Amino acid sequence: MSIKDAYDALGADYGDVEKRFGGDAMVERFAGKFCDDDSMEKLADGMEARDAKAAFVAAHTLKGICANLSLTNLYGPVCDLVEVLRPGTLEGSEEPYAQVKDEYRKTVDALRAARG
Repeated sequence: MSIKDAYDALGADYGDVEKRFGGDAMVERFAGKFCDDDSMEKLADGMEARDAKAAFVAAHTLKGICANLSLTNLYGPVCDLVEVLRPGTLEGSEEPYAQVKDEYRKTVDALRAARG
């Protein structure tokens, strides 16, 4: 599977990220770094610890990374979670967090498949 195939399978915006990074090689490089990024782990830690501030910071970081990589499939759910966490409480965060976890897993699986 190519990196473009992975983006297409996810419904992410490959054309946008390819323009931003100037070609497949750079997209592959930074998509690989996404798989190794610890923002999702920090989000999970914050949620588990019931630390709304830590969860918000991690989700906001993940949102920025998704925007830069045009991972639109994950960007939407992360945006929803960020807005739920913004007031500093975890109230109402369970469903958006579950959606983020599910879409994150799909994203990482597809990007890793593209790495070979």
